[in-house]
Amino acid sequence: MRSPLQAQVVQWLVQPGTSVAAGDVLVILEAMKMEHEIRAPHTGRLAEVYFQAGETVNEGDVLVTLAPLSEAAANPEPGQALPAEPTSPGAAPAERADLKKLQDRLAFTLDTARPDAVAKRHATGLRTARENSADLCDPDSFVEYGALAVAAQSRRRTADDLMRNTPADGMVTGIGCVHGQRVVVMAYDFTVLAGTQGMRNHQKTDRMLGVALQNKLPVVLFAEGGGGRPGDVDVAIVAGLNLATFASFARLNGQVPVVGVVAGRCFAGNAALLGCCDVIIATTDSNIGMGGPAMVEGGGLGVFKPEQIGPSGVQHGNGVIDILVDNEAQAVTAARHYLSCFQGAQTKWQAPPTQALRHVVPENRLRVYDTRSAMQGVADEGSVLHLRTSFGVGIHTALARIAGRPVGLMANNPLHLGGAIDADAADKAARFMQLCNAHGLPIVSLVDTPGFMVGPDTEALAQVRHVSRMFVAAAHLRVPLLSVVLRKGYGLGAMAMTGGGFHETLSTVAWPTGEFGGMGLEGAVRLGYRKELEALPEGPEREALFGQLLAQQYDNGSAINMAATLEIDAVIDPATTRDWLVTGLDAGRVRPSDGTLAIDTW
Repeated sequence: MRSPLQAQVVQWLVQPGTSVAAGDVLVILEAMKMEHEIRAPHTGRLAEVYFQAGETVNEGDVLVTLAPLSEAAANPEPGQALPAEPTSPGAAPAERADLKKLQDRLAFTLDTARPDAVAKRHATGLRTARENSADLCDPDSFVEYGALAVAAQSRRRTADDLMRNTPADGMVTGIGCVHGQRVVVMAYDFTVLAGTQGMRNHQKTDRMLGVALQNKLPVVLFAEGGGGRPGDVDVAIVAGLNLATFASFARLNGQVPVVGVVAGRCFAGNAALLGCCDVIIATTDSNIGMGGPAMVEGGGLGVFKPEQIGPSGVQHGNGVIDILVDNEAQAVTAARHYLSCFQGAQTKWQAPPTQALRHVVPENRLRVYDTRSAMQGVADEGSVLHLRTSFGVGIHTALARIAGRPVGLMANNPLHLGGAIDADAADKAARFMQLCNAHGLPIVSLVDTPGFMVGPDTEALAQVRHVSRMFVAAAHLRVPLLSVVLRKGYGLGAMAMTGGGFHETLSTVAWPTGEFGGMGLEGAVRLGYRKELEALPEGPEREALFGQLLAQQYDNGSAINMAATLEIDAVIDPATTRDWLVTGLDAGRVRPSDGTLAIDTW
């Protein structure tokens, strides 16, 4: 047997004359501080060794000769044992001390290691960070990063205390699957130092954000917690304002879907990360604010309970919260639904009853109705996920699927200001277009608006700047925009709902109930025929003329006339709307991103 490398002989484990079995270790060689076991290639008898312990051998030097066993040894009498065979690779090895040490250490990271903390959490009706992460991810798909971290407080607490009471430094991070696709998960653990942002969980966050950006993985952030943690004394810092976390998190904007989920209290730094998310899902018992009670009081602004700062009712109404749910289980379900809209087309889907669309718009053109029924009528059953339902209520926005393909849906709301677009509705619609554009979702716009809201009170709210955001957002769309005019398509508001003009879309069609004009027909008559009307005395005669002129305007602005002059592409039976949309979605192309597709936080 020859030496496989240049090395030093450390120890002979078998002496000359000894019988050995295949696989027995004969000698230990050492090279570059590493030990190499030289094993017998077959059964035999160690005949002679050529180097002693401490001597150096070169590659190819003969180490030992292995002679065949005697005939008696090869053919033993009954009861006589052959030399022992090496342990079978399939046999159960003895428990390793190093593995046992790891398993014991990992046990402290689990919820089961902290029953009192978990029981206290459950007593508030809330779940642990690990329970939420497990519920979000497909079964057995979550792989944790940084589980062994503890708070950077070794100068004021024992190692055992930190291991038992600050597992993962208060943040569970890792990669799991949602509907079979990889997602980065980051969950602040409120049972550990109130979910505050420690130095090591900042390091974990930065690590995961880099992984997400480099590999284009969506991110889900469970953001509950109290912001920065002042008690981490192991790191020599003054203010800690040189952290990369917030800049790194913001760089995900427009690159990958980013979902924020909140139950309970979310203040300061935690809230700042939450505000960078594409969508915020929160429970009714949540409180969200850029400063908690201590910060508010420290600023001399009064003494408040946590429940008084940024309650869900306020934050849902003002547009901070996109989706409001009752509990964490519903929040996780909503997060999975939201992520599914950015995971491509589905092959299985159920179409709604198409005939119902014929009865969405009342025959009485002055009667209001709910355009959300039209949204439900064009989308696959069970696929609609409404966003910001209590803010900017003049326009409904939702993610949905049509024939399995994910799309963004927006629709004017005649129940609010007759469908006129005010500042909040314009902000909502513009940001929604940015969201769909950044992540490649075609947009379907259902139009029923008399135009932009006007008047002194409206203009005091910076209406000019707010509504113009819709034109700018639409001008940068790289995704197909398909428009269906349900009833009113008037003025600049209707143009804003169709990408800036009726021919800026992939297709603009109308239902038979569609009516069009450069402005509201009543206003157009009063403005355009003022002399004729003022020539008649106030009373029945003037009103009769007004009605006659209005009927003429309505007939002239009918959907059929608009299609005849090619200002729109077609007038369709409402029952065929999905067919039109599917055709458009099949024909439309999502242009490649130039890498600069930002989504406003507002």
